[in-house]
Amino acid sequence: MPIPSTFVPAELNATSFDSLDPLFQSLLARPINSSGDLEAWLLDRSELSAAVSEGRARLYIAMTCNTDDAAAQSAYASYIEHVAPRLTPLYFELDKRLVHLAKSFPLGPRYTVLLRNAQADVEIFRPENVPLETQLAQLSQKYDQIAGAMTVFFDGQERTLPQMARYQEVTDRAQREAAWRATAERRLKDVGPINDIYDEMIRLRHQVATNAGFTNYVGFTFKAKHRFDYDPAACFRFHDGVEKAIVPLARALEAERKRLLAVDELRPWDLGVDVKGRAPLRPFEGGADMIAKSATAFARLDSRLSALFNQLGTGHERVASASDVGKVGLDLDSRKGKAPGGYQYMLDRSRKPFIFMNAAGMQRDVETIVHEAGHAFHSMLCNGEPLIEYRESPMEFAEVASMSMELLTMKHWGPQSSPEGGGARVREGRGGGGGGEGHPNSNGFPTFYDNPEDFRRACRQQLKNSVLLLPWIATIDAFQHWIYANPTHTREQRTQQWLALDARFGSSVSWRGLEHFKPHTWQRQLHLFNVPFYYIEYGIAQLGALQLWLQSLEHGDPAAIQNYINALSLGGSKPLPELFKAAGLTFDFGPEIVNRLADRVQAELAKYPE
Repeated sequence: MPIPSTFVPAELNATSFDSLDPLFQSLLARPINSSGDLEAWLLDRSELSAAVSEGRARLYIAMTCNTDDAAAQSAYASYIEHVAPRLTPLYFELDKRLVHLAKSFPLGPRYTVLLRNAQADVEIFRPENVPLETQLAQLSQKYDQIAGAMTVFFDGQERTLPQMARYQEVTDRAQREAAWRATAERRLKDVGPINDIYDEMIRLRHQVATNAGFTNYVGFTFKAKHRFDYDPAACFRFHDGVEKAIVPLARALEAERKRLLAVDELRPWDLGVDVKGRAPLRPFEGGADMIAKSATAFARLDSRLSALFNQLGTGHERVASASDVGKVGLDLDSRKGKAPGGYQYMLDRSRKPFIFMNAAGMQRDVETIVHEAGHAFHSMLCNGEPLIEYRESPMEFAEVASMSMELLTMKHWGPQSSPEGGGARVREGRGGGGGGEGHPNSNGFPTFYDNPEDFRRACRQQLKNSVLLLPWIATIDAFQHWIYANPTHTREQRTQQWLALDARFGSSVSWRGLEHFKPHTWQRQLHLFNVPFYYIEYGIAQLGALQLWLQSLEHGDPAAIQNYINALSLGGSKPLPELFKAAGLTFDFGPEIVNRLADRVQAELAKYPE
C-alpha cells in the first residue's frame, strides 16, 4: 500500500478557489522523473480531488436539506458560479499532464481504468463549455427549489408531496382520489416554469455536445460517462426486452388488481392500495425507528454489513444548518423546505457517508434506506483505496450495490427467532399489526413487520417493484435518447413522444378525465433535470441485483454476500464487465436475460399470494 498523502493541509478551505489554486499549480509544475514520482503525484492529486469533492458535497448537502435557507442556497450558488468553473480547466490540465506523463513513465495494469477515463476526459474538454456547465448547475438548483417548495394543504394540514404519497395506500377510494388530484393539481401549477428550465437545459446540453465535436448530446454523454462497455444500441435492446418480457407481466398484475378490487376501471389512485382492503403497511414511525429496524435486518443478513450500518447514526439526526454537515450521517424525515428524492453522498476526504431521504413511514421508505445503505457500504468498503478515482465505481455497478440490498434484506424484514439466523423463519401464529409501532420481536430486536401477513405483503411488494420499475426506467431512458437526438423539438412534439412511450411501456390504468395531467408526468423524475442520462444504470443494475438475489436463493446468503463484498471492495479499479464478474454476475441487459429473470420473479411471486 502506498504511503498516504500529506499534500493537502488539514484545515484547507476547499470551497475557496484562492486556497485551492496553489495546490493545483504545485501539481502542474512538479518535476516527474520516474514512474514512482508519477504514482506519488497521483496520490497527491487524489487527496486534492477528495478535498474538493468534500467541499462541494458539504455545500450541496446543506442546500438540499434546507432549500428555504437563504444562506445555504447562496453558498452553493456562489460555489457553482465562481469556484467550480475555475476548477474545471485545472482538472483538464491535470488530466492532460497525466496522459502525457504516462507515455514516458508507464504505470502498469493497475492504472488502466484511470488512464482510459482521463484520456476520454481530455478528448472531450472544451473551455467554452465551462460557463455552460455553470448555467446547467444553476438551472438544476432552480428545479430543486421549485420541487422542494411544493406542498399541499390536505386533511387539515400542509403536507409535502412525499407525505401525500401515504394517502395512495388508504382503503378509502374517495380519499385516495382526492389526494391524487390535489398532488397532481399542485404539480400542474409549476408545469410552465419546469418546462422553461428543461427547454434551456436541452439547448445548453446540445451546445456542450456540438462544441466538443459531437452531433448531439447522446454521443457526448456516453463518452463523458465513460460508457466504454456498451452503446446506445445496447440500451435499445434493453428497451425491447422490457417491452416483451416485463410489460405483459405488469399488465397482467394490473388486471388481477382490477379484479380483486372489483372496480369497473383501474385508476391512477388504485395502484398503491391493498387489494384486500387491509390497512396500509406502516413499517415504522420516524427516522429513528426506521434505523433501528434496518439494523435488525442487517444484523440478520451479515455481521460485516451490520457493523458498517451501525456507523451511520441513529436516525434522530438532521442537518439544521451547514455547520451540521460532517457531524451527522443521516437526514431522513420529510419536511417542508427539503429537496425531493434520496441520495448517499460520500464526504471523500473524511471518508464518511451521508444519507439523505424523505421518509414518510411507508414501505417504499424501507426500500430507500436499505438502498442508500448499500451505496454507503460500497463507499466504506473502498475506504482503504488511496486513489479517489477507484473509490468510486461506474454507476451501472454502484446501483448493484444498492439495489441488491433491497432484495437481500427482504427476508429479514419480518419475525424471526434470532437476528443471527439465515432466513426469515416466520412464526405463523403471531398476531398484531405491522412493525410501525416499534414493537420488538420476542428477542428484543425491533422488526419492520411483526405480523407474518404484513411481512408477506411487503415481500410481494418488493418483488413486484424489482421488475415493475423496469418499464419506467425504459421509458425515461428512451425519452432521453429521443430528447437529445432531436434537440430542436417543440413542446408539443415532446408531449407526443412522452405519450407514445407511455403507450409502449406504461400502465394500463384509465386516465379518463385526467388527460390534462398525463402529458406532464415526466416532470417528477428529477434525473431528467439534475443528472441527464443517469437512469439506464438502474435498469442494468437491477438485472445484476436480481442475479445476486438468485445466488442467495440457490446458494444461500453467505455465498451471495461474499460475492457482494468481494466486488464492492474493488471500487472502480476494474472495467464494468469485470466488476460484474467479481460478483458472479453476467454483464448483459438484453431481452434474453430480462426474460429469464422476469420468469423467476413471477415464480417467486406465487410464494407470496395476495
